[in-house]
Amino acid sequence: MPDAHYDVAIIGTGPGGEGAAMQAIKQGKSVISIEKFYEIGGNCTHKGTIPSKALRYSILQMSEINNYMRQMGRLGMVLDLEFPDLRKTAASVIQKQVGMRRTFYERNGVDLVEGHARFLDPHRIHIDTPSGLTEEITFDYAIIATGSRPYRPADVDFSHPRIFCSDTILDLNFTPRSISVYGAGVIGCEYASMLRTMGMKVNLVNTRSSLLDFLDDEISDALSYHMRESGVLLRHCENYESIQGTDDGVILSLQSGKKLKTDIFLFAAGRAGNSENLGLETVEITPDSRGQIEVNDDFQTTQPHIYAVGDIIGYPSLASAAYVQGRYAASHLDNGECERALIRDIPTGIYTSPEISSLGKTERELTEAKIPYEVGHSMFKHLARAQIMNRPIGMLKLLFHRETLEILGIHCFGPNASEIIHIGQAIMSQPGSANTLLYFINTTFNYPTMAEAYRVAALNGYNRLF
Repeated sequence: MPDAHYDVAIIGTGPGGEGAAMQAIKQGKSVISIEKFYEIGGNCTHKGTIPSKALRYSILQMSEINNYMRQMGRLGMVLDLEFPDLRKTAASVIQKQVGMRRTFYERNGVDLVEGHARFLDPHRIHIDTPSGLTEEITFDYAIIATGSRPYRPADVDFSHPRIFCSDTILDLNFTPRSISVYGAGVIGCEYASMLRTMGMKVNLVNTRSSLLDFLDDEISDALSYHMRESGVLLRHCENYESIQGTDDGVILSLQSGKKLKTDIFLFAAGRAGNSENLGLETVEITPDSRGQIEVNDDFQTTQPHIYAVGDIIGYPSLASAAYVQGRYAASHLDNGECERALIRDIPTGIYTSPEISSLGKTERELTEAKIPYEVGHSMFKHLARAQIMNRPIGMLKLLFHRETLEILGIHCFGPNASEIIHIGQAIMSQPGSANTLLYFINTTFNYPTMAEAYRVAALNGYNRLF
């Protein structure tokens, strides 16, 4: 390929890179997207979000079928699929995602190049292609969206066939009876939850004193309770001393003196940014010890014309956040400003069983800020739809200002939480007095639905006022 100049060069085609490319091209920029993997989509599509959520769905479907059979008295009819069989559904989903996303680039005229990108200086990138050809391009702006990978400490032998990270566990070729998961962040909790649903014995080892302590305390407590109720053994405030793989399992030795032995082991304690071999030293950008790049509020690095978005910058490490960060960066480089509502109040979606989704402030944050708030609850076990589906576990929790009735936080734990949250998000995002608890009180919801939880929670909270 001949050397070329682009307004915007984007490294990576995951959610962050895609959001940036689509926004930049819509603004009339010439755009090149460079992807080192042979297919686009990033880790989100190939190793993280899509395959793990497809696996979770298959596990939940099998569990639902077996529960239904038991309710119908068909005790001898059990669906017992092996782990590799449950993984098969992900392959077709991944290919559909890749095909769809490739058309986005083609239809919008983004130059898509397969190869490894490396900065030569603040306005030049060298590309090594799989064919052995090289190319140098020049650019006005660059956006780094190379994502992350599981953090793998040097003292853990990940080459052992029974020791896994969140990427390699998806290639597990048998169904173990037990697993120890080290790290109780989002990924650790999701895997512990879904594998317990499969029937595995699960040890979840947490380096902190509670699960997902960034959540509202009540939601975190509910997750802990239901994990224990399902049979997950939680170990809080623990750190590993050694991890030893054997022929028939893995021995996890903890600094407290405890020892755990299970068929397999999953290390899920954090992620590392994919920042190596990008030539960042040539543009005076220095990643931290986890390979993450520091940016300002507008996602600019130490070089104002070079941006970084998505997992490469760390928290919140969500596909949804990466996409809007990419859009924001592309808008900002175009005119030096962007509407901050695009990146404000991004909901969390945590695919444990049941799901968790949160938006806005927690009770702890509101209390510390001395904001007068009130709480409205709706317990799913009281909703007709949840009873019909036989999925009574969960609740919707609304936090609102007791004087203005402004929605301050929405926290949902239960089936379809990641969908339910968006009803409240639509009202919470309204300007001024349009963001009000009264919307849920004065609106008719279909019956029976899970959405009806908003009316129940709003009335529950409103009745606390005096």
